[in-house]
Amino acid sequence: MIKILLAGTTAVSLALPAVAEVTQEQLDAISTPDKVETSIGTLEFIDGAPLPETSERVYDYLDTMRGVDTFLKGMPAASLYSIVHGTESIGAVEAHQVVIFDKMAGPEQIGLTYNSTTMYIFPTTDLERDGPTVVEVPAGALGALNDAYFRYAGDVGPAGEDKGEGGKYLILPPGYEGDVPEGYFLLKPRSYRNWMLLRFSIADGMEEAADFIKANMRMYPLSKADNPPEMEFISGSDQAWNTVHANDFEFYNELNAVIQKEPIDFIDPETRGLFASVGIEKGKPFEPDARMRAILEDAVAIGNATARSIVWYPRENMGLDGIRVFPDRNWFTAFNDKDVFFDGADDFTMNTDARVTFHYPYTVVTPAMANPKPGSGSDYGIAFLDADDQPFDGSNVYKATLPPNVPVNNFWAFTVYDSQTRSMLKTDQRYPSVDSISGNPTANADGSIDVYFAPEAPDGQEANWIQTIPGKSWFVALRMYGPLEPWFDRTWTPSDVSLVE
Repeated sequence: MIKILLAGTTAVSLALPAVAEVTQEQLDAISTPDKVETSIGTLEFIDGAPLPETSERVYDYLDTMRGVDTFLKGMPAASLYSIVHGTESIGAVEAHQVVIFDKMAGPEQIGLTYNSTTMYIFPTTDLERDGPTVVEVPAGALGALNDAYFRYAGDVGPAGEDKGEGGKYLILPPGYEGDVPEGYFLLKPRSYRNWMLLRFSIADGMEEAADFIKANMRMYPLSKADNPPEMEFISGSDQAWNTVHANDFEFYNELNAVIQKEPIDFIDPETRGLFASVGIEKGKPFEPDARMRAILEDAVAIGNATARSIVWYPRENMGLDGIRVFPDRNWFTAFNDKDVFFDGADDFTMNTDARVTFHYPYTVVTPAMANPKPGSGSDYGIAFLDADDQPFDGSNVYKATLPPNVPVNNFWAFTVYDSQTRSMLKTDQRYPSVDSISGNPTANADGSIDVYFAPEAPDGQEANWIQTIPGKSWFVALRMYGPLEPWFDRTWTPSDVSLVE
């Protein structure tokens, strides 16, 4: 009971409800014992105040976690940076200098899951240096533009505005406010450095295809449109070179190079803050001290192991339920649920594991790659594990069987990749592949085709054999070019890749 006396009045009594007491259980829940046993050791406090040794231990762990997360979230940027850096390393520095795989990609070129059945062309941009940049895309070429964070920025070719007829694309720098001339298809990436992957059919022959590209493709700054430089096509097939990001401390230097180059808003503030927490911040040198360097060397090792685990053993009960091509087979798709934006079923929730499953082993982000129409485009199944859920051992003999009547409008191809580099496995064979166009695989009596993976060809199976290397692991991609309806409705299914007893 409380009495209140107001001026000129008599006292008024008010009855207030009793205040409930905080229980000991509630206090325990918000309190910290003097010793806490954790996975990083015993953490010690004085009535909730951490001891200096505890804070040091926790900061080491926090910086390690942030270093791991930076590896996983920075991977798309480091991957595209490595492609651009790789093209520059063999001479493609200016806009008019373009890499072409005029003799196919092979094991000498370290690149994420390249294939040996399609011609690649690698135009790259530096919009900060050159301003708006023109790419004259030839008829019949198809591809996409990806920005410096490996995000989709538009298609060219059949899925682009030229509809496969060819045309002039104008790539505008982020924040561009200048005049835009007529007569161009516009692409507006969020970064200065961008990569366009173009592919071109070699159905009429490799030399003919290369000559056509060289005669009809052009790339130059818009400012030089009246007198563009003569094109320089640099063969990517004639030399060994690398386009894969580092898996050691150098990774952070690669990511830092991207952050320093690109506009500050080309990534969101939270991701930018994560990178800054390990010392990668625009306008500032990346110079970790001895402690932080050791932590990041540990973090990148953990991050690399994490990425490989997510790729080889995706947690299908935790966001990767759309990664399997066939429900009862170990064939995985590159894009979980065919979602190239990794934003989940609700279009708002980023699926970071799905982003890792794509960017660690693959390149090129475009809806056209994930959702082909029956009879056109291409689709894939990738096997990282055998039928018994084990990684592949290059010492063993494995077999996969394609049932009769492989449902493709064009052709199919198996290609084997090195688990270390995620690039074509280098063996005594020119290309580590078996396909239905360049080879002549032997069919069984019922029309099915067995393909063998082994150090030596089984007797009589030389045309159906891809060589592996004892002591090395590998994985394999099955590419379907012009897949037909039985592939999409799963009424036709390849076998698992199984160990031959």
